[in-house]
Amino acid sequence: MARIGFIGLGIMGSHMAANLIRAGHEVTGYDLVPASVEKLLQAGGKPAPDIAAAVAGAEVIITMLPDSPQVAEVVLGAGGVLEAAAPGVLLIDMSSIAPETSLAVAASGEEHGVRVLDAPVSGGEQGAINASLSIMIGGCAEDFEAARPVFEDLGRTIVHVGPHGAGQTVKAANQLLVAGIISLVSEAIVLLEASGVDAERGLEVLAGGLAGNRILDLKASTMLARQFTPGFRIDLHHKDMGIALSSARSAGVSLPVTALVAQLVAAARAQGHGSDDHSSLLAVIEGLSDR
Repeated sequence: MARIGFIGLGIMGSHMAANLIRAGHEVTGYDLVPASVEKLLQAGGKPAPDIAAAVAGAEVIITMLPDSPQVAEVVLGAGGVLEAAAPGVLLIDMSSIAPETSLAVAASGEEHGVRVLDAPVSGGEQGAINASLSIMIGGCAEDFEAARPVFEDLGRTIVHVGPHGAGQTVKAANQLLVAGIISLVSEAIVLLEASGVDAERGLEVLAGGLAGNRILDLKASTMLARQFTPGFRIDLHHKDMGIALSSARSAGVSLPVTALVAQLVAAARAQGHGSDDHSSLLAVIEGLSDR
């Protein structure tokens, strides 16, 4: 079992830290929100008053933060992770951020003698709760193998996808797929309901055929009920779609469907759904047909 410093105890991070504690790891955590730190304490973890205290004595450091600016500040900034971490520590950034930021963190980590992996996840809040996340890891193969026992306490699909930054590129591909599928499920619901078909039964049939997908499995019932309590917020998906489009520009490829779906996500945010679940794309699709 490892001594783990965990920074970022939000919707995902709090459950991930709790799973590590249940697996027997010693987890010291830090978050800007006092209620999140209290939740860690109740799960059996140790609260830290700042980043340096969370990192002190850790063998593994995990960051789970909203976006690139927060990762840069927490990891690279004054009083940050790399300033406080001991040489040889394994830093696993599980945030979903721009590949360029992951590369910068890896380069700075090397200068400080800290091993770095980028390891974003997919599976949403329920995947974090169930320790069933899909984890896509970029970095050195040896560091990946060293981190595998920790990953196995957090997820079920654990894949080393390439060098530093590769995990973030795969996550960008994941997010464009998820948003695209949610948009199409939303269109299917609008079509079924507008045509007088029982949408619940219609989606049940679709889920059993070639159109079956995890969005139908996990979100059909809440979408039909128009319940958009966040498991993954529109604000975060908006950020991820920006990363996908930026990655496409860097790679010199065209992603026309992704660009359209990114506009739908942006519309959801502009219409006040930023704090809602990304399945609230349904509200945008309905609005286009004045339903």
